[in-house]
Amino acid sequence: MKLTLSTSVAAPLARVWRGFDATLFQKLSPPFPPVRLLRFDGSQRGDVVSLELNFLFFKQRWISEITEQAEVPDEIYFVDQGTRLPFFLTYWRHKHRLIRHGQGTLIRDEIEYRTPLRVLDYLLYPLLYAQFAYRKPIYKKVFDPEG
Repeated sequence: MKLTLSTSVAAPLARVWRGFDATLFQKLSPPFPPVRLLRFDGSQRGDVVSLELNFLFFKQRWISEITEQAEVPDEIYFVDQGTRLPFFLTYWRHKHRLIRHGQGTLIRDEIEYRTPLRVLDYLLYPLLYAQFAYRKPIYKKVFDPEG
């Protein structure tokens, strides 16, 4: 299943790229499930991000590795690939694209995921959409001058 969301911000590409750090990552975490950042190496190839998701009655570990990272004149991107996922996911690939957009930047989240059951892919879609839509005002607050 694929999911794509885009957010336009006023900050230039280089500034947005510098802002993709552990502090931003923690701001982007939605209220539920609460996320504890266990490890954040960065957004370069080979870096690892490790999280603990707290679902109240149980916790799940999520580990992703940055498998790709590239910079071209009008775009910077990196891909995190799930290596250890919560029980409800069997595959996770998230491409974070930062695209020059006039004087600002378009932040595009391109997610591909799978669950153990195709019907669960569809049931999870609105939840994941909401989780990533939650990021839009945070991106604006962090990267827009008036934010």
